[in-house]
Amino acid sequence: MTILCVRFQLPPAKEAALPELLGLLEEFTPVVEALPPDGALADLRGAERYFGRGVAELASVIRVRALALHGVDCLLGAGPGPLLARMALRDARPGVTGMVPQEPDRVAEFLAGRPVAALPGIGAASARTLCAYGLDTLGLVAAAPLSTLQRLVGAEAGRELREKANGIDRGRVVPNTWGTHLLAAERPFTRDELDPDRHRRALLSAAEELGARLRALDKVCRTLTLTVRYADLLRTGSSGCTSTSTVRGRTLEEPTAHSAALTRAAYDMYEALGLQRARVRAIVLRAEGLSPAEQASHQLTFDPVDEKVRRVGEVADRARAKFGPRAVTPGTLAA
Repeated sequence: MTILCVRFQLPPAKEAALPELLGLLEEFTPVVEALPPDGALADLRGAERYFGRGVAELASVIRVRALALHGVDCLLGAGPGPLLARMALRDARPGVTGMVPQEPDRVAEFLAGRPVAALPGIGAASARTLCAYGLDTLGLVAAAPLSTLQRLVGAEAGRELREKANGIDRGRVVPNTWGTHLLAAERPFTRDELDPDRHRRALLSAAEELGARLRALDKVCRTLTLTVRYADLLRTGSSGCTSTSTVRGRTLEEPTAHSAALTRAAYDMYEALGLQRARVRAIVLRAEGLSPAEQASHQLTFDPVDEKVRRVGEVADRARAKFGPRAVTPGTLAA
């Protein structure tokens, strides 16, 4: 049992601190895969040998450090592979690590009675199809003929489904340099905010912050992700309450650190949500898929306005560096 799946229980005021929180895992293993907006996978095989402790003990240490150093609790699931670790996370509770046994027969027992929809990667449509044919648990799916599953969900998907239902986990943790892999800018509201204009101003401010930080690092981003946290509360047992949220992502036309381009993408994602009098508690923008700016290509537009805005951005960056982050009024760089 060597893979740990971690989900940090981030309140709205701390979501932008995810890269720093994930640093806890790198203290134990370099094989860490970030799962934005609030989680990660970690391969602890080397850590078990190095520290002489099992994965359950290491998970407890990680949780205590997250609470002590950052004031953030986390849920943890452990299993022989990434898929099983994710499923173990469903059984986790504050202070209790969800565990999938190492032995194959006990893995099969763990999976047998679970609904087919609990298997990561199974969409709602596939789950409905399987349930309509009486295959509503993973035990039944595991026992079904491969030809039957392939007729229901397709050849490749059926083969993969049967393997997963039998506990065959071929996934692996793919390290990503999350410290430079993503940046986040959060804009919490002092009260639950209904005004779309204020939502847009928060998006504008967050996009300009991300643009400035990307340019300071000489990076560009390929993907922009928007998280809108709402005011309604859901009870989470002994862990308290948490707000619901909507997450949307967009791959940009070209990797960029241009504030105006980030702002346009953020506005488009926000408008696509079609929010009507939604009480918003916080807005978070994440720039993901970071790469060196010198390696990025830029499509020439021969648009003097575009070139002017880019030059204004360079001037604004110098002003911020000299006089501080409030030297430039949000919105002056948006195209």
